[in-house]
Amino acid sequence: MTDLVSIQGASTPARAGAPLLEVTDLSVTFPQRGGPDVNAVRGISYQVHKGEFLGIVGESGSGKSVSSLALMGLLPSSARVTGSIRFGGRSLLDLNDRQLSGIRGREISMIFQDPLSALTPVYTVGDQIAEALLLHDSALGKRAAQARAVELLKVVGIPAPERRAKAFPHEFSGGMRQRAMIAMAIANDPQLIIADEPTTALDVTIQAQILEVLEKAKELTGAAVVLITHDLGVVAGHADRIAVMYAGKLVENGTTTEVFAAPHMPYTIGLLRSVPNMQTAGTERLVPLEGRPPSLTALPRGCPFAARCPIAIDVCRETEPGLLVHGLTLSDELAAELAAEHVAACHRSDEIASGLLTRADVFPRPAPLAVQHSEARADAEPVLRVTGLVRHFPLTKGGVFSRQIGTVRAVDGVSFSIQAGQTLGLVGESGCGKSTTILEVLEMTRPQAGRILIDGKDVAGLGRAELLRLRRDVQIVFQDPMAALDPRLPIGDIIGEPLTVHGVKPDARQGRVAELLDLVGLDPQMADRYPHEFSGGQRQRIGIARALATNPRLVVLDEPVSALDVSIQAGVINLLEDLKEKLNLSYLFVAHDLAIVRQIADTVAVMYLGRIVEYGPVAEVFARPRHPYTQALISAAPIPDPVIERSRKRVLLEGDLPSPTEQIDGCNFRSRCPLYSLLADTDKALCETVDPVLRAHGQVETACHHVERNDLAISASLAGREDELAP
Repeated sequence: MTDLVSIQGASTPARAGAPLLEVTDLSVTFPQRGGPDVNAVRGISYQVHKGEFLGIVGESGSGKSVSSLALMGLLPSSARVTGSIRFGGRSLLDLNDRQLSGIRGREISMIFQDPLSALTPVYTVGDQIAEALLLHDSALGKRAAQARAVELLKVVGIPAPERRAKAFPHEFSGGMRQRAMIAMAIANDPQLIIADEPTTALDVTIQAQILEVLEKAKELTGAAVVLITHDLGVVAGHADRIAVMYAGKLVENGTTTEVFAAPHMPYTIGLLRSVPNMQTAGTERLVPLEGRPPSLTALPRGCPFAARCPIAIDVCRETEPGLLVHGLTLSDELAAELAAEHVAACHRSDEIASGLLTRADVFPRPAPLAVQHSEARADAEPVLRVTGLVRHFPLTKGGVFSRQIGTVRAVDGVSFSIQAGQTLGLVGESGCGKSTTILEVLEMTRPQAGRILIDGKDVAGLGRAELLRLRRDVQIVFQDPMAALDPRLPIGDIIGEPLTVHGVKPDARQGRVAELLDLVGLDPQMADRYPHEFSGGQRQRIGIARALATNPRLVVLDEPVSALDVSIQAGVINLLEDLKEKLNLSYLFVAHDLAIVRQIADTVAVMYLGRIVEYGPVAEVFARPRHPYTQALISAAPIPDPVIERSRKRVLLEGDLPSPTEQIDGCNFRSRCPLYSLLADTDKALCETVDPVLRAHGQVETACHHVERNDLAISASLAGREDELAP
């Protein structure tokens, strides 16, 4: 049964007694052969008390994971570690590997970012959990350990745990593998759990399940938790305290409520203002954090954030600030007394704390472009119209004499349209058919069933020359900007390649490349540089410039910001919005981050198992979702506001997405549907026998038999904006 879960933990527990974990002046340096040392962690200090939940946040390369690996003693032997790490009164840095092995897994456990890499592929999941028990309890028998492993899998919500314990890691989905890692982490009732980006690669619904399991594990074991993440919404909903890292140092530390309500460090302010928020998405522009963190091999003099800080003054470029408590330096004498206070490393933190400098003063919100377009006619032909699109793949068995044993229904009757200058957001969990849908559009060949019309032309009936001309009008920006760019070519050649394909002469091509670089906010003189010389956000801008080379009418955006830090995402999203207004572009935007979809899309289509289950204007769908799946997606999306996030109720889905090879009679969502379990038997029979189709409910089309009975649209779960459409 699927429950409506209310998020708890709104109050920060009192910090009484000696800390469980005390990190003092910890530094980690990696010597480089023939080059300067990498100062990955530089003198960080913090405490974690029993039962406390600490969130450590920051951009990639800030030292979050390295500091936690130092706690576990898992750094390479070449690393130089100085400072002090005391756990339960013992100094961990004074222990040898054998002594640390007695602590790891028993008193301190770790949940790694990639569970598939962390689990051994040649042993069953049950054996690996049992091994963690047997290593630390010599009196425990093998059979008892196996039984305990099954019990732990049941605790973390793995269905059919007896059978799943005998399965191998590759037979688990991503969410189930992460649950198995949590089961292993809590097997010996540890006092401290370190979770390193445990939800990064997971869908929003699975992320909500994993965080709920982590909270449950914390309650069962009474352990303290250190969560490393870049998702401020996750921290807002679960952490008691937050520590912000930048360039290897802690730059702000305090209670989550205090730091979110009144950040004192410009970097923290920039992070919070750059995050898409479902409460405000679509109503105001995001605030980008320009530039990139400094190299840890050549740190600048003074504050490492000064080059990116809009309020930096001369002293910022001369002296690196220490952690301050309302103007007092956090010295050793004050450490114990002020450990629970809000501290920040900024020369101007007093001005920020007193209100002389507001968030808008530090990072002003950019104004939208004022571009006037001619009114679109109501009867205008859509740029893209897809009707009844089907893409099934045969599932075969055997080598020479192969035979079909099933069918993968990747796309199963999808219909949508995009008008000129509009954005359609295509959302859903991994495996629902989003990528296959856009590949069918981009391939421009006759589909197995249905029709694809681009500018009113049916691609199934076009010749080679007509298709080449039509391809100018449809371009794509890929998810991974580094993998999408040829590392052997300068970016000028990469951007100009589509023009070469379409016969543009060299002089005109060179001028167009310079124009495109300027359009996406890059210096045209950079055309001779190679992709590795650019940051992630700059590489994505290069990908956007390449997509715009042929003056397309439709740009397909395949998760264009999911591989970027949150601080970089804002600049790319703003750029996409500006280009849409300036060039009157249409976007087909594929994403799993619902806040970004609400920020940029005009219309949204929610996909589940190859079908669209809800389709309509983005404001209407997000404010009043009709389908239980849409409600679960929206309620699972975190909001970077502790007060709101901890008062929301979630519609949690049980289990993972069914296989697209499975033939399901009736509604294919009913096995996970929270509404189905609440229906009477006669209503359930309708779901079990009749496949629902999209029907209009106001401006929104929904594929659900019981829309009128669906009262799961809890106001708290809808980001507090359900009154937008109130009459």
